Amino acid sequence: MADRGVPCAREMRPYATAFVTRVTARGRLPLDYSVASLRVVDFLIDGLRKGGTEPERVRGTLFGLGAYVGEVLVRRAGAVWVDLDAGQRAYFAQPVGVRMPDGRVWSPVGKVHNRFATGGPEESLQTFYLTLPGRARKVA
Repeated sequence: MADRGVPCAREMRPYATAFVTRVTARGRLPLDYSVASLRVVDFLIDGLRKGGTEPERVRGTLFGLGAYVGEVLVRRAGAVWVDLDAGQRAYFAQPVGVRMPDGRVWSPVGKVHNRFATGGPEESLQTFYLTLPGRARKVA
């Protein structure tokens, strides 16, 4: 694990899988790594916001949702998990991110935190995926 108990890039896939297993154990949340499931993530984050929850209280949940979003990018868009360098860490305020097939680096965890902080439609995770440059056309 990287600093503050945050998983490093090679640990993100199992982290996301364990998170999905935990949050879907009691309910039927359709977290199936599809692009459509990102709308569910938007809905979950909006629910946390509307409840007036302090960001510190849901830090782990937000990180788990960010790991899930990143794993959707890995499975559907050809991204790979990467440990961010010092400049990227400073920019994204996160230690891990994803590198797209065209070389661009994004922070799905940061996007989840932005959605929680602002709640606006411009921070939709489904829209983020659909408008994301650098996706692979087809992922095997």
